[in-house]
Amino acid sequence: MSGDSVAGTERFSRAMLGTVQFGMPYGVANRTGMPDENLVAAIVSEAVDGGVTAFDTAASYGVSEEVLGRVFQRLGLRDRVTVVTKVRPLSDADRSDAARAREAIERSVAESRRKLGLERIAAVLFHREEDARWLDELRRLADRGWFARCGVSCDNVPGPAVAFASDPRVAALQLPANLLDTRHLRSGVLAAAARRGVAVFVRSAFLQGLLLMPEASVPAALAGVVPWRRMLQRIAADAGLEMGELAIRYLLAIEGVTSVLIGVETREQLRQNVSYFQRGPLPADLLAAIERLALSPSELEITPRLWPPR
Repeated sequence: MSGDSVAGTERFSRAMLGTVQFGMPYGVANRTGMPDENLVAAIVSEAVDGGVTAFDTAASYGVSEEVLGRVFQRLGLRDRVTVVTKVRPLSDADRSDAARAREAIERSVAESRRKLGLERIAAVLFHREEDARWLDELRRLADRGWFARCGVSCDNVPGPAVAFASDPRVAALQLPANLLDTRHLRSGVLAAAARRGVAVFVRSAFLQGLLLMPEASVPAALAGVVPWRRMLQRIAADAGLEMGELAIRYLLAIEGVTSVLIGVETREQLRQNVSYFQRGPLPADLLAAIERLALSPSELEITPRLWPPR
């Protein structure tokens, strides 16, 4: 896949494969569960062959790091992939004691390196914004050579992300954004990140599948999203696009986005998503048509942490 984004010495492919599904069942639209390791190996191999060389994981994604590490070794890919992982969220006890916090952070990163089989990771992020008070500790581990970039995986509310983008210790951010949730895209964080060369990885392109699932499968508590989805579906249909393609190519058209995360459970999903990336950003007329919709879903509908349990 052409059009890789260069950030420092690391190359992040425009498509970044999210791997929470490789470690645990995940997503409101997930109907296939967690793929077995042989299927993960097939997906990873096909992804790399298709130009997807960036992978996103986390210490708290079940067994995702272990599975990825074994698959990279099995396929001989350790020198060809760029991995972003996240520190295990600190407990209240960790946050209340500086020594405990430092120990927990170092232990989490050390375990990630071991499980992934990587001496040097491309980026390590705090999984929770509230843990970013310990950015100095994460920076210290980066200075040891354990990883290249440190940063934060941000919540949906954009204010803190703008501040992180200007923090000299931060070199990578992960942000949620999609056709329905444009809060970060309108906040100024992308411009602030671009000024400092901060890599920006966008997750939730399909809003955990809520944008793509059959209308009859939308949970009752989130049914308010249906009218907004219908408006977007009409734009996609008029342009001869599927909703998944509209969602991915929309984010590719946003200046300042380094990589867009996709999560898959099957090889068919991977192939379909890779084909969307290969078609490039949406043209200006479609971006304008989406903007004219002036979509205004509720905070509940676009904030997965507020969703009721499945």
